[in-house]
Amino acid sequence: MEALDDVVAYHISHEGISRFEKILYCHEIFLGIKLSENELAELAGDYSALVKQVVIDCDSVPGALDFLQANSTNLPMFVVSGTPEEELREIIEVRGLSSYFTSVHGSPQHKAPIINEQLQLHGLDGDQCLFVGDAMTDYNAAKETGLAFIGRVEQGGVNLFPKGTTIIKDLTQLTI
Repeated sequence: MEALDDVVAYHISHEGISRFEKILYCHEIFLGIKLSENELAELAGDYSALVKQVVIDCDSVPGALDFLQANSTNLPMFVVSGTPEEELREIIEVRGLSSYFTSVHGSPQHKAPIINEQLQLHGLDGDQCLFVGDAMTDYNAAKETGLAFIGRVEQGGVNLFPKGTTIIKDLTQLTI
């Protein structure tokens, strides 16, 4: 049971990183198990099977669709996530959201390199861009790449962001 508590704590404090990295780390550090590539792929596949349809079927964050509809034609918008890229693109496509985004990016690549690549590719100035995220990996990537950051912490959620970070509970509070 102690390992489970450690795994949950690690997961919460490392939201936004690849599930492959989390599974490897937790098995090695908390269980003393070094996974083979096949074992890792099987466990990650099991996880995907458990969550993908739930993510497809869940409600959108309040205000998200309205914000996308109102702003995606005049602002470039990107998804940068720790979710495996192929799975992420499938989820966004099935949910009917693909047309709102300039591009969609997930793991295994890390967030800061993705952001830097997109800034350069699209001729964007980082200090004119905003990263809205719900994980410390989002906050850290924004800071590393010079983007302004707003943290989303749902009503009743735990705020893990540093003191002074602008926080919103949903996207109804986000205006441009």
